[in-house]
Amino acid sequence: NTKNRLKKLKNRMMKIKTKKYFSSGVWLNDSKIPTFDTEEEDDESKLVIGEEEIGVVVSRVERVECRIVVGDDRIVVMSVVVAAVVVKSVVVATAVVKSVVVATVRELTYLLDGGKQNTELRENIMLSLQRDPVFDISDYHDLDLQTIREKTMQKVRRMAFYLSQEPVPVSHVRMQLLSLLDPGAWTRVGVHYGLFFNTVRGQATPEQFGYWVAKGAIALNGVTGCFAMTELGHGSNVAGLETTATYDEASDEFIIHTPTLTATKWWIGGAAQTANHAVVFAQLIVKGKKFGVKSFVVQLRDKDFRLLPGVVIGDIGAKMGRHGTDNGWIQFTYLRIPRSHMLMKHTKVHRDGTVIEPPLQQLAYGALINGRVSMVVDSGNVSKKALTVALRYAAVRRQFGGSENEPETKLLDYIIHQHRLIPLVAQTFAMHFTGVEVNSIYEDLMTEMECLRPGDANAKAVLENLRDVHGTSAGLKAFCTWMCLKIIDECRQSLGGHGYSAYTGLSSLYSDFAVQCTWCDIIYITLVIIDFKNREGDNTILTLQAGRYLIGCYRDSKKGIKQPKGVSYLNNLAGSLNKISNAKASEEIASLESLGEAFDFVVANVVKNAGEHFETLKAKGLSDEQAYEECSSSRLLAAKLHSYGYLFHRFKDAVKKTIQPDLKSILEKLCLLYGLHTIQENSGSFLEYKYFNSTQIDWVRERVTFYCKLLRKDCIILTDSWNLSDHIINSPLGRFDGNVYEHYFNLVKKHHQPGAIPSYFNKEILPMLNRSLVQEDPLEIDDEE
Repeated sequence: NTKNRLKKLKNRMMKIKTKKYFSSGVWLNDSKIPTFDTEEEDDESKLVIGEEEIGVVVSRVERVECRIVVGDDRIVVMSVVVAAVVVKSVVVATAVVKSVVVATVRELTYLLDGGKQNTELRENIMLSLQRDPVFDISDYHDLDLQTIREKTMQKVRRMAFYLSQEPVPVSHVRMQLLSLLDPGAWTRVGVHYGLFFNTVRGQATPEQFGYWVAKGAIALNGVTGCFAMTELGHGSNVAGLETTATYDEASDEFIIHTPTLTATKWWIGGAAQTANHAVVFAQLIVKGKKFGVKSFVVQLRDKDFRLLPGVVIGDIGAKMGRHGTDNGWIQFTYLRIPRSHMLMKHTKVHRDGTVIEPPLQQLAYGALINGRVSMVVDSGNVSKKALTVALRYAAVRRQFGGSENEPETKLLDYIIHQHRLIPLVAQTFAMHFTGVEVNSIYEDLMTEMECLRPGDANAKAVLENLRDVHGTSAGLKAFCTWMCLKIIDECRQSLGGHGYSAYTGLSSLYSDFAVQCTWCDIIYITLVIIDFKNREGDNTILTLQAGRYLIGCYRDSKKGIKQPKGVSYLNNLAGSLNKISNAKASEEIASLESLGEAFDFVVANVVKNAGEHFETLKAKGLSDEQAYEECSSSRLLAAKLHSYGYLFHRFKDAVKKTIQPDLKSILEKLCLLYGLHTIQENSGSFLEYKYFNSTQIDWVRERVTFYCKLLRKDCIILTDSWNLSDHIINSPLGRFDGNVYEHYFNLVKKHHQPGAIPSYFNKEILPMLNRSLVQEDPLEIDDEE
């Protein structure tokens, strides 16, 4: 019966293909076919796929991609918008039906979001953003700077209402979606809540915190804050900040001062136009002695928004992206503030000038980790947005390849285009699951740290865990943000000429995200800052920090100290360093366990090499700092491969935890593709340490092509599983309905009236057209000698 019904289905679809018009339907190749229906089997304008025929369970409206193989003839229904069904499961296995592949989009969405409830929350927030005219960004690309900033502050006002009313978990989701919709507005909101307010909350005493809350810091009612850390001459080296806060015992005040030009606070988001208070980071000086960088709440403007005496502020001007955030510069000239405006939850300065330093200085590292984890998660989310645009367009755009009377070939059906984009989908899933796992580890760690007291029996274990998460998160932040930026640009280029249009959304996405690779990750601080003796900043610095951590782990492992999960490959160095692949064919290369072993082997060798390089330099008499500097290239390579391996293992863990067989199957393919493609891109190290030979690397390349072709049929449903609304995507080429050209054309017409005469016509064009061309009398040449 199944065989006969599927043959009937095939024949009916071939017949329908010849029809030209239907009142509703979807495209099959170049013809329109009707939408699926579950009731009227005999209606020629309906196509029935019921439970009896291929084992699907009907529940609700959904978009799916089906690939039904009957005999040797393939019928492909691309991006079907189903009228009344969603495929939940398929159980078909006969000699005739070689495969029926139907991905369960909704279940995959639930898995990615952490459950149905979280998905529904995200959808509700996306709907509220879409319906609120304040969050309309369709005209963003045609606005001038001041209008963009005005519209940004409209969003800030609206977000202030939500964030002061909603539970914290809901606010986190709302902020996460705002970061995808409008990164500039998200940054301006985050400057106040994520930086200013959370620094006050994390570093103030209970009395101080209550004071600033009463002043209006929660709802931006009386207080709009900014975060004044970075200086013109210092960004990464926070310990080297030059701004001073000198305690005056006579008046019980601190004197905030900018002693040099390079001490000017720079890149301060919100300072130029919209903030009236700042958390200022300055060198604490008491009785002539420096006590390191501490934080102070400083008022910048009065109630009429005029600058206070002793404060000079300016706008730093045009930036690459995030134009909605008004970045500025600040100079202080002997500005006095009350002693109580120094945040004293940890370091305290008494009235008589006594300075009390806190124990457990290492807790400062905890403040940095949340920012790194946030950027790993953000990298995955932004990559989803970029790939949604590129893949949906590639499933619609046709170019070359068509024979006579046949349509041209879709971009996504070209193997080279599959190689270009599909491994990036795998990378994005790897970043997603790593972000989820690391965020969970971070939350558990912070719970332990908040309860930690000097002398606690578990203090050493907690601080060791902190060291592990701190070191690993440095590398993850760097390589995930680099990876995301590369994904955005690859997606933009894959659009061809259309990728250069601002309306397609990827040029602005690139310029908005690029800052993630260069700004200090200190910007995301949400807890405490006690002392800044480490360097934080651009990705290269963070990778070196991760490499330094890995060298420390290697040296500890040689002493017999057991290493944590993230670097467990160092616990059995003798076994880890003496393995080779036993694969005898390309199929044997591709298993999760064998790829995991490959990463562990190569990463262990690279870390060992960096450690031995360091120890060799030390043996020559170099100091620790000199040796670390000399072995920088080894540290960077160790951090790179460690981070890639960490991403693979977290993805593999997520696959193993997945229960649903259909979801597990597609995630396993993606995980294998991520591992294989990463090995292919870094094959030099795998060959250098002889885990793979050259023939096996060729097999790796073969399997990359195999999984790209295999996953091609699932690309559109994978973008659907990310569940980003058209409003969030904000690109006509990434529209859910696939009608990219009409949306693109209408958007351009909406914002640029056809035939409009430019405002500069009379001034420039008309004079050029009507100018008289006066020819001077030619020089006559006497031909006579």
